[in-house]
Amino acid sequence: MRTECCGDVEPRDLVASKWVSLIVWKLPLAVFMVGFFTDPIVRAVLWTVSLGVAGAGCLVNAARCGRVHCYFTGPLFLIGAGVSLAHGVGLVSLSATGWMGIGVAVILGGCALTLLPERVWGKYRRRNSVG
Repeated sequence: MRTECCGDVEPRDLVASKWVSLIVWKLPLAVFMVGFFTDPIVRAVLWTVSLGVAGAGCLVNAARCGRVHCYFTGPLFLIGAGVSLAHGVGLVSLSATGWMGIGVAVILGGCALTLLPERVWGKYRRRNSVG
């Protein structure tokens, strides 16, 4: 069931701030994309940091305003950051195509988890009023 939450939630959505959106999601996305064209050590650093920032931002946004897709993309990006770090330092070996697999999983997963949950459950999670 789709539910749109009351108007007081929208201003708490970090996406509403151009500067926060730029710093927390758009800049990390650009850094992530640059990582595709760097050597593996630099890629590990760029992807770990950019996905970590975006994932943390999503979880903060989910807690602040109940933005539905953030409950899904936050963990995805943090897992992507962890896998990038682990692969980059050699803790796990994902074969010669490991970096491409991580990148494709993050991009396709991020797109799907941004669009689909909000189509099903609406943009914001309903908050129960107490009292």
